[in-house]
Amino acid sequence: MSGIDDLPPLRDVIAAHDLRARKSLGQNFLLDLNLTARIARAAGPLPEMDILEIGPGPGGLTRGLLAEGARRVLAIEKDRRCIPALEEVAAAYPGRLSVIEGDALEVDPLEHLTPPVAVAANLPYNVGTELLVRWLTPQAWPPFWQSLTLMFQKEVAERIVAAPGSKTYGRLAILAQWRAEARIVMTLPPGAFTPPPKVSSAVVHLTALPEPRFPADPKILEEVVARAFNQRRKMLRASLKGLHPDIETLLEEAGIAPTDRAEQISLEAFCALARSVQAARQ
Repeated sequence: MSGIDDLPPLRDVIAAHDLRARKSLGQNFLLDLNLTARIARAAGPLPEMDILEIGPGPGGLTRGLLAEGARRVLAIEKDRRCIPALEEVAAAYPGRLSVIEGDALEVDPLEHLTPPVAVAANLPYNVGTELLVRWLTPQAWPPFWQSLTLMFQKEVAERIVAAPGSKTYGRLAILAQWRAEARIVMTLPPGAFTPPPKVSSAVVHLTALPEPRFPADPKILEEVVARAFNQRRKMLRASLKGLHPDIETLLEEAGIAPTDRAEQISLEAFCALARSVQAARQ
């Protein structure tokens, strides 16, 4: 037994099902069930909500979520080799775990979950950032989720919580902090994983705000920010010239000097610029 439930330790599960991590799927398995239980607890009051988990692999975090009392877990796994191991977890927690073999980018979680919903995942490195941006930029707000508890490479986690003026401040910080409270709740060394990645990892907890901090259209804000930070060493009038022919006027309307650089600009100012761009295009 593993210590948190009556199932075998994860090393035994991986050996029994020959689940060697695949680099092509961005897999790094977290085998310490005490750590997965800590991550599960960071997700919030689990008995009160359904949980969406992406890329559960052999089920370490899944088991942590269920052992900590999650009302129900929907696990979406692209690697069909992991499905039998996850089905064993489902059998040990009757009626509380549903497993979908598929691509998380293509599944509508609300077809399978009942609000309130939280997301908890050791995200595959190759799709983690794309999923986060999708969850942060729906046209309608509040989103389907109340919170996100996500593991990333530590460098990515630091970009999510970065402040203006720092080297890590950029697109992810703006999109995350515009509509959510974001904080790092845990860091993990490479040796916690099998196989060990080359870098440390960190768990970020994001809580959805009832309303965005400042008004802006999400698609336009994302476009503005993507252009601004794609050429972050350039002055904004140069990096944003493709947004509108009179970009210098729009920058000044938003209280931004055309000679400023993206890392100097606050979230509030970027939202003001998004509103100016939207008005100018209408």
